[in-house]
Amino acid sequence: MEQLDHLPGSMECVICHGPHDYRHEEKAVPTAGPGEVLLKVHSAGLCASDVACYKGAFGYWPGDGMPGFVQPPVVPGHEFVGTVVGLGEGAAEKHGLALGDTAVSEQITPCWNCRFCNRGHYHMCQNTEIYGFRQLAQGAMAEYMVFPKNAINHKVPESVSIDHAVFIEPLACAIHAVDRGNIQEGDTVVVAGCGPIGLGMIAAAKAKSPGLLVATDLHEDRLDLARACGADLTLNPGQVDVIDEVRDLTEGYGCDVFLEASGHPAAVDQGLRMIRKLGTFVVFGVFKEKVTTEWSIIGDRKELDVLGAHLGPNTYPRAMELIGSGALPMDRIITHRLPFSQIDTALDLTAGGAESVKVTLAPGL
Repeated sequence: MEQLDHLPGSMECVICHGPHDYRHEEKAVPTAGPGEVLLKVHSAGLCASDVACYKGAFGYWPGDGMPGFVQPPVVPGHEFVGTVVGLGEGAAEKHGLALGDTAVSEQITPCWNCRFCNRGHYHMCQNTEIYGFRQLAQGAMAEYMVFPKNAINHKVPESVSIDHAVFIEPLACAIHAVDRGNIQEGDTVVVAGCGPIGLGMIAAAKAKSPGLLVATDLHEDRLDLARACGADLTLNPGQVDVIDEVRDLTEGYGCDVFLEASGHPAAVDQGLRMIRKLGTFVVFGVFKEKVTTEWSIIGDRKELDVLGAHLGPNTYPRAMELIGSGALPMDRIITHRLPFSQIDTALDLTAGGAESVKVTLAPGL
């Protein structure tokens, strides 16, 4: 392995042992094998899926007949940025990286052999490994991490601050969701939820030249951030009837595209009611509970296109370009930078949302 400097024998990290059992520990520094990259982590972000996993949500852990996705013990963290300090045999040529580069890796490590990978839909890989959840793709809440040989890696350009590059992953996800919405010039677009994904959706949707871009959230400070990201109008569902407001703005028709980024069940019902006939509803939010709504709205009453959005396939270059352009107020979006030892505080801040937007952890603090 080609490496930048002498590496320590052990490192601090966070290890997930089970629901409500995340521990600040030490473990051996990994090494990069053939085709692999060793990264010295600069920072790792937390998102709603980390909170859901911590709380034992079904889909991550066994429940309702589902086998569960997490393979503990595992180092969490799928949003991250760092410096390349080691390259296994053939890795430099394979990934286009050199020692000292600032780099990120897409959150999924595809198998490249299943039906979905063979058809270009690698983000839906049948045999996937995702950083921070699976044994073969240990995550970024550690001083060092390895990019597996099948990983999709990107060199971060100098136009993007390393402190801001931790936001590349959530922004890539937001751009993919906006792409799924197929926004047309002049459309009325509503983004529900102004957390990190929602703010990214607003910036990405703004680039599509909508006629009116509306953001909804229960927190006024996040609505202020939404305006800074490009929202034309912000609405607080706790203060106004957002369905009536959107209908009034569209001559009674409703919005053309609704992007769900809140993960709140009420937003689903609001979206179905405020969207016009033949409109497009895109779901990205991570829901911590089951959602019940009037399903007949989708078919019998409106003939809607209801689409899911998963991860950020093919969107990382655009995410880096968008951050580098200054389109997002990154110093306001990244609200916290905490040491690994404060993982419980970081999870609480991310779950609460009232005092934070993007919470990050970093080694050595």
